Amino acid sequence: MSSRVDAGPLPRAGKGRGRVAILAVAVVVLAAMALDTTVVPIGAQQEKGFSAERYGAEQFPIVRDSVEKRAVEASELAAAVAEDKAAAGERYGVAAGIGPVVPVTFSGVVGEGKAGIYAVDVEGVPEGLTIRVQTGPAINGTDLRDATGDIEFGQFTNQIEYQNAGAAINDEMKEQVLSGIDTDDLSGESVAVTGVFKLINPNNWLVTPVSLSVQ
Repeated sequence: MSSRVDAGPLPRAGKGRGRVAILAVAVVVLAAMALDTTVVPIGAQQEKGFSAERYGAEQFPIVRDSVEKRAVEASELAAAVAEDKAAAGERYGVAAGIGPVVPVTFSGVVGEGKAGIYAVDVEGVPEGLTIRVQTGPAINGTDLRDATGDIEFGQFTNQIEYQNAGAAINDEMKEQVLSGIDTDDLSGESVAVTGVFKLINPNNWLVTPVSLSVQ
């Protein structure tokens, strides 16, 4: 007589093993992602972007040195402009939109001022020529930015950055050139000025300084 033992069906892999395998794979993936992730400190992204303040501090000394090197005495420049405005602008200035930006230097007595803009009586220039200098608090225009011809729109991400660059250079000029001067009461003072202006009206120059000293 024989006996048979029925072992029954073999056990199947339970759901627990599958879950363990899935979890293991997930851990490996997450570990790989962690190794490939760069931690960016708060504020680091902003530091990498365009900083107008930093740009102004870097560029104003370059602009100043270029203008001082190329500046033409007001009497000489006025004579050249009176003879041929276009030729004078091309010879002495840098093309910039509707008119060239021209470097000039002069000394004179400050007249009446309004909103930080003063007329200066300069000897040796035609009687019909008005020379004014802007001293703030608002410094208008982009003449300093455009003075060298080396700063161009294509160097910036957009028009806002380009405008901010000009404003920042103006601000740096105010800090370095005008901060130590009482610009609220310059009338009657003798000043020496070097700066730039956009040559549009040959009889009216609005100069943005790169250097200004009260004598």
